[in-house]
Amino acid sequence: MLDVKNLHSGYGDVAVLRDVSFTVENEIFAVLGANGAGKTTLLKTLSKLLPVSSGSLSWLGEDITGTPAFDLTARGIAYVPQEQNVFPDLSVAENLSLGALVGTRDKQMRLDEVFDLFPRLADRRGQSAGSLSGGEGQMLAVGRALMQDPKVILLDEPSAGLSPLFVDILFEKISDARTNRGVSIVLAEQNAIKTLEIADRVLVLSLGEMHLLKDAKDLDRKELMEAYHI
Repeated sequence: MLDVKNLHSGYGDVAVLRDVSFTVENEIFAVLGANGAGKTTLLKTLSKLLPVSSGSLSWLGEDITGTPAFDLTARGIAYVPQEQNVFPDLSVAENLSLGALVGTRDKQMRLDEVFDLFPRLADRRGQSAGSLSGGEGQMLAVGRALMQDPKVILLDEPSAGLSPLFVDILFEKISDARTNRGVSIVLAEQNAIKTLEIADRVLVLSLGEMHLLKDAKDLDRKELMEAYHI
């Protein structure tokens, strides 16, 4: 679905990612690495919030290297940033309705699907998003992305700052979305243990470069510790 070749990216004159190449198919594709490894930069580049310095991005066989960010949503790519990913003054239902502005399926059908996946959101549909806990807010951000009927969701550090209980719930729901909705997931995370429980393949970044790329089941502790410089 997504084909990344020799990608270089960063912030102005500061290069962060260097020569990163991979493909994403129908799977949960994890991006792991220590702080500063380039995980967030990679997802921002894939979502076109950062420009590609060199290399190319292809989506379903079409070159999207120069495609603007606003055009990706209609193509089936949803992005959930780590922070400021909901509209705090709007209700839960209103946040979800914004996601439904994209796509052609019946809005209520999509809303019911999200509420089935996240019952907590159904119970809080009238509350303002700003009144939710951190874990509930992340559920809402993922739920709004699902309302877009995407083919792939780019998730940036969804477990950051959450309690262990909410981390378990959120990762279970991410796995359910992949299994039951057929949505591919690109999951950038620092929580390697939980990520490896649900991931199909793993890209490990180290200082902006590819350290390794392999099936999650084949990744051993030693390799992971080397990438994290432990």
